[in-house]
Amino acid sequence: MSGRIVLFGATGYTGGLVLDALLRRGMRPLLAGRNTAALSRLARKYAGLDFAAADAGDAGSIRRLLEQGDVLISTVGPFERFGLGVAEAAVQAGARYIDTTGEVGFVRTLQDRFGQQAEKTGAVLLPAFGYDYVPGILAGALAAQQAGDAGRKLDVGYFTSGSLRPGLSYGTRSTLRDGLFLPAVRFVNGRMVEVRTAADVHTFPVIGTRRGHKTGLLVPGTEVLFLPDAFPQLDSVSVYNGWFSPFSRAISLISATSPAIAQSARGRRIMEKLTAPIAGKPGGPDSARRAKTRTQVVATVTGTDGELLSAVQLTGPNVYTLTGELIAWGAEQLRGRQDLTPGVASPLSAFGIEGLARGCADVGLVPVDRRRA
Repeated sequence: MSGRIVLFGATGYTGGLVLDALLRRGMRPLLAGRNTAALSRLARKYAGLDFAAADAGDAGSIRRLLEQGDVLISTVGPFERFGLGVAEAAVQAGARYIDTTGEVGFVRTLQDRFGQQAEKTGAVLLPAFGYDYVPGILAGALAAQQAGDAGRKLDVGYFTSGSLRPGLSYGTRSTLRDGLFLPAVRFVNGRMVEVRTAADVHTFPVIGTRRGHKTGLLVPGTEVLFLPDAFPQLDSVSVYNGWFSPFSRAISLISATSPAIAQSARGRRIMEKLTAPIAGKPGGPDSARRAKTRTQVVATVTGTDGELLSAVQLTGPNVYTLTGELIAWGAEQLRGRQDLTPGVASPLSAFGIEGLARGCADVGLVPVDRRRA
């Protein structure tokens, strides 16, 4: 199998990073999107790439571009608003699909709405295959594997070295703003439960920091959806984000009050107005800004008595650089492999721990040797 690569959303910030990574790997994708003038300029910039018009609101326009075995990359977010039609087109075509979403609710919707249909058409859907949430899934899997059958509680923390301000893209800011209104999902006592985002905090041992630890706020993560199936001994999985630790109290307060306020139309308008500055202007950090930060992800596993059984830390490129490289590697794998099981896949079910670790190492995401730290 060697289908075409179709990049939907190439004119956006993340789409541009994915395109650069694809080209470095020798792949020349078909560019797809609504703004044909922008697509035409981008295609000329890269020596005449093919492009075609397609609209996220019209699944048929995307479906007409696809054949069975093609790989459709979606970078169009927020995905809860714009992503379902894109995924639906891939399912209908029996294509391979990969995206950059960080929205766990969107991934759950893909599972519920398209899982069985994808199995029938032969489609493979690989959502959230960027910084959200490949590093946490790999770190969590390695930590759970090290802890063995005694491991019960898995916690995953996302951090960065260096300041992200003002180094967040428009898409990230929009997702963060929308996420304040949404619950977090965690795996507790063997079942999935919804709790308030930022309702809990957790401290992780982080190598390379002055204090030796960092604290994160509870957030959604696909680790909660996928890792309990891979490691059935786990009865608790939670995900935390430590990007904004200095503002944790303010974020927790907004998260606590937003559901009640958002119950009315007037309340939603007020909250959207108050949080509008979070979204800001389109775009994202340039290469110089990205080079000043690095990804840090830590996973810890404890036993029934709370004893720490394992801790794994991964480090890699800036979060946006990493996302572009991971998507390009994943698309390359989707196009070339025939042993993938149709349906909604996780990074682990698609590639296994060793395969995923090799792919992550290929893009610069590697474990930190705690013995030498």
